Amino acid sequence: MRLRIKAARIGTAVAITASGLALTATGASAQVRYLDPHASISARVADLLKRMTTEEKVGQLAQPAVVNMQGDCQWSGGALVDSCMQHVLGDLKVGSVLSGGGETPVNNTPKDWADMVNAVQKYAIDHSRLHIPIVYAVDAVHGHNNVLGATKFPQQIGVGATWDPQVSEAMGESTARAVKATGPQWDFAPVQDISRDTRWGRYYETYSEDPYLAGELGAANVRGLQKTGQVSATVKHFAGYSAPFNGHDRTESHIDPRYLQDTFLPSYKAAVDAGADTVMVNSGSINGIPAHASHYLLTDLLRRQWGFKGVVVSDWNDVDALRTSYHLTDTYAGAVAIAVNAGVDMGMLPPGEVDGFVQGLRDDVKSGAVSKRRLDEAVSRILTLKFKLGLFEHPYVDASKANGIALGADKDLAVKAATESQTLLKNDGNVLPLSTGIGKVVVTGPSADSIPNQDGGWTIAWQGIPDGVNDPGVTVYQGIKNVVGDHAKLVPNADDAVDQTKSADAAIVVVGDKAGAEGVNDQELPELSADQQDLVDRLQATGKPVIVDVVADRPLVLGKAADAKQLLMSWLPGSEGGTAVANVLFGKANPSGRLPVSWPKTTGDEPMFYQQLGGTNSGTSSGYDPLFAFGAGLSYTTYAVQGVSVSGGSTVKVSVKVANTGSRDGDFVVPVFAQLPVGRILTPPNRLVAFTRVPLKAGQSTTVSLSFPRSRLAVTQGDINGSGTRAVLPGQYKIVAGDKSADLTIN
Repeated sequence: MRLRIKAARIGTAVAITASGLALTATGASAQVRYLDPHASISARVADLLKRMTTEEKVGQLAQPAVVNMQGDCQWSGGALVDSCMQHVLGDLKVGSVLSGGGETPVNNTPKDWADMVNAVQKYAIDHSRLHIPIVYAVDAVHGHNNVLGATKFPQQIGVGATWDPQVSEAMGESTARAVKATGPQWDFAPVQDISRDTRWGRYYETYSEDPYLAGELGAANVRGLQKTGQVSATVKHFAGYSAPFNGHDRTESHIDPRYLQDTFLPSYKAAVDAGADTVMVNSGSINGIPAHASHYLLTDLLRRQWGFKGVVVSDWNDVDALRTSYHLTDTYAGAVAIAVNAGVDMGMLPPGEVDGFVQGLRDDVKSGAVSKRRLDEAVSRILTLKFKLGLFEHPYVDASKANGIALGADKDLAVKAATESQTLLKNDGNVLPLSTGIGKVVVTGPSADSIPNQDGGWTIAWQGIPDGVNDPGVTVYQGIKNVVGDHAKLVPNADDAVDQTKSADAAIVVVGDKAGAEGVNDQELPELSADQQDLVDRLQATGKPVIVDVVADRPLVLGKAADAKQLLMSWLPGSEGGTAVANVLFGKANPSGRLPVSWPKTTGDEPMFYQQLGGTNSGTSSGYDPLFAFGAGLSYTTYAVQGVSVSGGSTVKVSVKVANTGSRDGDFVVPVFAQLPVGRILTPPNRLVAFTRVPLKAGQSTTVSLSFPRSRLAVTQGDINGSGTRAVLPGQYKIVAGDKSADLTIN
């Protein structure tokens, strides 16, 4: 279908085609600059902005969920409804649409996604006076996790265990291909919050408790997602979202300035510096100020200090929360003014909120509560994103290709990522790997044959795969069966499993927790359930080898099961996780995962992290006393660090001689830490400053070269108020790898 804008309206004729907006008049590029693909983005934005009315500009700042236009146009989902699309896209002139967790087309296939997004896009363009396309967003946080049949990668905590930025980048590329094929152009990933408290229901969405490791993996993911320029990444949740005061999602955070600047902010900055197009704001408050109301956070820091130029989007309904939850104002217009003036460019809106947001902002502009200059600034950023993504030239996707691109794509990559994430924590007597010629092996436990459990939350729906919905994948049991055939016996009943283990060669018990997401998934006692602890105990009492495989979204306090002789942490390994687990258990792969977080002994050890500062404290577990420390992980071979040398300057260069001293090939993860034994400001006993993965043949040794900017050692100076600038303290540092170290003097 072709639509035309009269020349009198914008100076020349243009046409809408299946591929986008096309110039149809000689010399049009000079007259309708925003339609000229050869013009600079800044020139196109400026030209379009001056043609827009205030109402058209205001609408660009609104991002309603697609359920506002489906079924009953509230929460029902279903088919798109013309009258609701007319109201949202035509009357309110919104600039973006979101599919949140579980907000899918009627038939959840890639093609139906593409048809749905194309339909929304076409309606928006057809009913926009200037034919401005929308940008469509989705939470694709471990692959295109909303779509049935799309490959689900390990959740971010498992990616953290790989210590492999290349895998993280490849996952970003794969996710972007699937997302783009189904229509959306904006991915709300990666999560750059750092792990802090296992009670928190979103713990598994973080990469690591270490800001540098989290930053490197997130930056790589951003580069992968944005490599083609067709999908934008989002750094979330800026900032300090992962440190709720009582462990419950969206409760207040108290983070002193030094802790915020030195520990929380670096992971976000790494992803911003990688070129992320957008940033999403923390839903909570920090030190008594809601993040959505913080001019310091969103403007002074993010834009003026860090130089971020992209779009800042709110989290779910968080603009109105300034009125309803935080009570900073008693009007919606007041809430919008606070958020927009703080630095929010777009509000994410559930049903019932779109009209209030749009009318509130219209009122704010009319009253001067939000200046026209600030409105133009936000709209310019949003339009820049749309031009950058090529939406004016190519607003639609070919729905006929969506299934072929997205269904079951990149399974090999999913297996690789999940395999690298497998973290072997105990292997007493070297029982593992099991022989592929094993006799009977009992496979039991609640997660032994469960795709929902190994995929976790944010899969198909917000809280995970709904009951009765089948999504393809390889469970742990299926993976084992693929290796040893009928020698694997799935025994779901605990009593039967114990009985059958007595006559088996080994038992594999797959324990953990169920899928969930924030709020619902907060756990005041994040521990292995009593019945699962009992099952491990009873199986071990048979005297047969018992391998405990934990499929979980966080390190669970193991209780009685902590005496397991063989313990493998599989995290949430995704749809192909069963293959990865089996490959490791039966020696087809040598485990190389290392803990990206600390594993607590008791539920009282929260929050726990390896950078805990020293003090005069004493008593059980008052210091850093984990069950398994940050960076822990075993292999089927042995490694050694044989030497470390360091040379200084603005870039610190580190050489580490490493060796595989065992009989199997493997990948050796080499973390490099910095220590400052004496300094005028407290610094963590160890700080990760560099790392690498080194493939080593059995018996091979090599020297690896790493480097890091000296600024990575910086800390915030000043007194308790953290009023000083960040600087590298002078002193005698130790650069440590394994049990070897070298001195680094900084004057």
